[in-house]
Amino acid sequence: MRTLILTAAVSAIALGAAAPAFAQDTAARDPFTGPRVGVLLGYDRMQAGSTQSSSISDRNAAEGLTYGGDVGYDVALGGIVLGAEGEVSGSTAKVSNNPVAAAALGYGRVKAGRDLYLGARAGFRAGPSTLVYAKGGYSNQRLDLTANNGTTTTAQHFNLDGWRVGAGVEQSIGRNTYAKIEYRYSNYNNARLEYANGANTNNFSVDTDRHQVVAGVGFRF
Repeated sequence: MRTLILTAAVSAIALGAAAPAFAQDTAARDPFTGPRVGVLLGYDRMQAGSTQSSSISDRNAAEGLTYGGDVGYDVALGGIVLGAEGEVSGSTAKVSNNPVAAAALGYGRVKAGRDLYLGARAGFRAGPSTLVYAKGGYSNQRLDLTANNGTTTTAQHFNLDGWRVGAGVEQSIGRNTYAKIEYRYSNYNNARLEYANGANTNNFSVDTDRHQVVAGVGFRF
């Protein structure tokens, strides 16, 4: 019995010594500082921009789900948070029209392919574990094209270069996890056609708009 009491006392002293160190480490860790990785899912809509010389209407927009993953690194500077981020995503968005008429999005019959994004974000703390932020950067979108000249149907890719801006709210959940929701607007103003053999055309001007509302969850290291 004496041995059991002594062991319990030693354990209690050890736990008491460790508790302040653990509490200090928890307090020192900022929920918006460090590397992060997450997954995304949301609504995706692509359509011809306002300057597109096409008879396309909003009814011809390509709509679907966007899905993917992102990585980033943030630094909290008092009440301000600055960070860099990258994203790779796909989409189910597509639009089907008469393949003879190049009407949809100004290109023909199209389906959204992979999308690459690289940018930065800046935000402010709306609470101890809540971040409100704005973001912006470069986006490269692939469109899968099906075209028809009346006798032959071909499939190629368009690679579109453009920019993205957006805003969102991130909520820290627990010690390492977070959830967020954001709206993003992208505009693509340069495109090049990629043939099946890998050759590309020169860049030409386009005007394509993209609207997305996405939710995400992630882990901060």
